[in-house]
Amino acid sequence: MSSLTVKDIREKKGRERIVALTAYDALMARLVDEAGCDLILVGDSLGMLVLGYENTLPVTMEEMIHHAKAVRRGVRRALLVGDMPFLSYQVGKEEAIRNAGRFLKEAGCAAVKIEGGQEMADIISAVVRAGIPVLGHIGLTPQTAQSLGGFKVQGRDEEGARKILEDARVLEEAGVFALILECIPAALSGLITEQVSIPTIGIGAGPQVDGQILVLHDLLGLFEEFRPRFAKAYVQLAPQIRQALSAYTEEVRKGVFPREEHSFQIKEDVLSRIKESLEN
Repeated sequence: MSSLTVKDIREKKGRERIVALTAYDALMARLVDEAGCDLILVGDSLGMLVLGYENTLPVTMEEMIHHAKAVRRGVRRALLVGDMPFLSYQVGKEEAIRNAGRFLKEAGCAAVKIEGGQEMADIISAVVRAGIPVLGHIGLTPQTAQSLGGFKVQGRDEEGARKILEDARVLEEAGVFALILECIPAALSGLITEQVSIPTIGIGAGPQVDGQILVLHDLLGLFEEFRPRFAKAYVQLAPQIRQALSAYTEEVRKGVFPREEHSFQIKEDVLSRIKESLEN
């Protein structure tokens, strides 16, 4: 099956809901891809989920490229998008284009994601003009969450809602092929979805959008430090994994594992000849 393109994602608007997830390694990417996911984002959330950072800010381009290359090896169908990390695009257009291009040239991504609204429009437009598709991201933008008052719902008051709506319009004009709407009221998401011709993909933005994205570790119940209200855990893998690891530890210490069925054999006559040679 051939890979989906940016054009395919755009054409899903109003026809078919877009399914998107994050992935950070080849194995999980393969499983996500085989499940029929349309878009896979190599998110800078890997900073907390894979690398053990307190937030996403320390994540570097080298780390993002490394993980994006791994994910690429596991993906056959989904559109692969690389997340531009903090300070990889804010400094200026030239640096933004150079770093965005690395996701396509080195990691095999089809597009990049850039956070920010009107203030990032010129940079996004420059990246798009350079031939690099951009997935926009407005509402709650984790890289600048502190300037937004922390990790909380955006756009609840009139001023905030109007700004997010204008952000969507400006980014559409700048050339993004789709928009992630994070942590905004459902009715506002619905209004934005009506007002723009590009697909909207929600995360904590309600059902009135063209698609949904979740962080894979939240969906699988792997990340236990906190879980956003909007994230649904379809299974609780962390307790199951912990139980399996504890059982393994106990069996090894008691000598229960490995058993005969987990071992390889050698012919008795071969072993006997070896023993005889050692004795002589």
